[in-house]
Amino acid sequence: MNKSLTILFFMVVILLSCTHRNELTLIKNGQSSYEIQVPDDAGEKLVKAATELQYYLQKISSVIIPVVSETNADETKSTILVTSDKNLAANSVSYFCDNNKLIISGIDEQSTLFAVYEFLENELHCRWFAPNAEKIPVSTIITVPRNTHYMYTPEISTRTVHSKLFYDNPDFANKLKVSHDAFPNYVPIARVHTFHRLIPAEKYFSSHPEYYALRSGKRRHTQLCLSNKDVLNIVTDSVRTWFERYPDEQVISVSQDDNTQYCQCEECSKIDEEEGSPSGSMIRFVNEVAREFPDKTISTLAYQHTRKPCKTKPLENVLVTLCSIECDRSAPIEEKCTDFAEDLIGWKALTQNIRIWDYTTQFTNFLAPFPNIQTLQPNIRFFRDNNATWIFEQHSHNPSELFELRSWLTAKLLWNPDLNTDDLITEFVNGYYDEAGVYVKKYIDKIHEELAKHPDFFLYLYGDPSQAFNSFLAPELLKSYMTFFDEAENAVAGKPEILQRVRTARISTDYAMLEMARNGMSPDFQLLDGDEISAKVQSTLNRFNESCSNAGITMMNEMGYTTDEYLTAYNDVLERAAQPNLARGKKVTLLTAPKKYANEDPQVLTDGAYGGSSFFANWLGFEGNNMEVVIDLGEVKNFCNISVAFLQVTNHIVFFPEQVTFSASKNGETYSLLKSVSTQHPITPESKKNDIELFEMENRPTTARYIKIVAKNVSKAPEWHNASGLPVWIFADEVIVN
Repeated sequence: MNKSLTILFFMVVILLSCTHRNELTLIKNGQSSYEIQVPDDAGEKLVKAATELQYYLQKISSVIIPVVSETNADETKSTILVTSDKNLAANSVSYFCDNNKLIISGIDEQSTLFAVYEFLENELHCRWFAPNAEKIPVSTIITVPRNTHYMYTPEISTRTVHSKLFYDNPDFANKLKVSHDAFPNYVPIARVHTFHRLIPAEKYFSSHPEYYALRSGKRRHTQLCLSNKDVLNIVTDSVRTWFERYPDEQVISVSQDDNTQYCQCEECSKIDEEEGSPSGSMIRFVNEVAREFPDKTISTLAYQHTRKPCKTKPLENVLVTLCSIECDRSAPIEEKCTDFAEDLIGWKALTQNIRIWDYTTQFTNFLAPFPNIQTLQPNIRFFRDNNATWIFEQHSHNPSELFELRSWLTAKLLWNPDLNTDDLITEFVNGYYDEAGVYVKKYIDKIHEELAKHPDFFLYLYGDPSQAFNSFLAPELLKSYMTFFDEAENAVAGKPEILQRVRTARISTDYAMLEMARNGMSPDFQLLDGDEISAKVQSTLNRFNESCSNAGITMMNEMGYTTDEYLTAYNDVLERAAQPNLARGKKVTLLTAPKKYANEDPQVLTDGAYGGSSFFANWLGFEGNNMEVVIDLGEVKNFCNISVAFLQVTNHIVFFPEQVTFSASKNGETYSLLKSVSTQHPITPESKKNDIELFEMENRPTTARYIKIVAKNVSKAPEWHNASGLPVWIFADEVIVN
């Protein structure tokens, strides 16, 4: 061997030797000198952590490393120790090398399980995108640098994403290091909005109306009277009973019901005035309850009327849950919801015990495009920086737009709010959609870019896609989004499982297209092509139906409106749209005043567009008064059928009218009654929350020019409703005469 080759040979040997010394070789060429060791007293979660490590090491290498207890350890084997370490900081995870030993630990067994997943993710590049979608590398060798020393303490200690992906799949929740319980450690019957459970109106209201809120001189069981000492005693007794029934749980919510009808009696009002906010009477009340349970936690809400901080400090065992429900989601909270930001900073000055209840989807339209993804990271980081160690991100629970991405991304950011959102999205779409990922990413980037061009747009949790048809869902943009998804489908046409994921992702653009066609605002998206139903609309409706069915998507919104109901209603609209309509485009005169919605334009009733399940979409609204309108057909016409649709959204005080009366006139002065039609669905506590009813009359042939329609409003919300005493809305759309 010549001298140069000899030197090169020894350099390679030295380099390999150094490399070997600088790494722990856990597995090589189908063999391992290691065993996974757990303490003799290891609990179920610690054993789970060890077996999960064993499972994924095997998936990577096909090698099974045995899991043993300390007592049964083989002294000839090197050790991967999976253990808990009480010396770590709260919630911390750690893994490091110590000579030939790899030690993976957390402060407790749950944290140790998180530490195993951190090791697998950070060092071995395992990825979990959804319960049925993971990317695990394959290799014949697994090494760990000897200088590995990782420790991380999440600043957000309790992380919850309100998604069934986590609730229904605890193992997946553990991999993403979030809770699989919406309210961990809470007494199950006392999680939120508990006043009506603590002092049930059906038990107390008739005999003790003074226990309940005084509103406009009348006691209503919308909320409790927090200055009443008997109320305090009963609530305290109820809390004590519940803790006794659930001794292992640590938290009970003593919190307002879901309405703003709080007590305005003299004493409650005096307290709130002294405190500078209605949260004053709440915090004083909750503090009194909390004093009785010093070893437990009493949670309450800073929500709607109680969101603004008061002057009294909550006790240390009072958990204040601050809710951001009113905020504009088009930009970070610090930019677009400064009053909420100020409230959080105000609560921070009062307490270290803050829980954030944030919202991340459009609850009236789960499946609509909702470009708020870029706000998640700055919002979570802002919460963290202001004492929020417990964050509940209320997603839709049921599938919504880009459901898997949103669930995964939110979980990753709760674990580490300083991660880069764009990098995370890229990682997810490439891992979950394979070759189609680049096109899904183009859609995400484009729709957020377009929203940013409209800084005045209010992206509302209770909005509707129709509000964006002049901005980020404009017709030309919607066509480009559909092109992205066409390209995405083509890219994975030979991969049925991935193709289904892409079609699930495009449900939101299909839904927006269907709603634009219903709205009728663009010649490119119309319900009818001439006198026939549009082939484009029909094919999109069919794809929407098929995609929802394949993905198991059944819910359209939080009111329980189902995809089946949506499809049935949409087909009904297609059938109505195809009917001849003498009223189409005809002048409508208002005899009573509408309010706020559809720009208060009476022509919405005859414009050929059709309202959907949300009152933002083409519905003419009347608050507390009847609807009285006259439609001028332009000349005397013969007809025998008249119909008009009404919307119901009970939690927003939108009810069907009690009765709709149809009258006709030739001269516009003298009217003859044609028919009165009563609702088939009078309002009750059991009424469907979200529904549409068609009020229709069929009469003998009638000759007239003017048609008067009077819809009788219920007027005031009934006693049992959470808006008791407030005016009721009725919403009407599209009159058809033929």
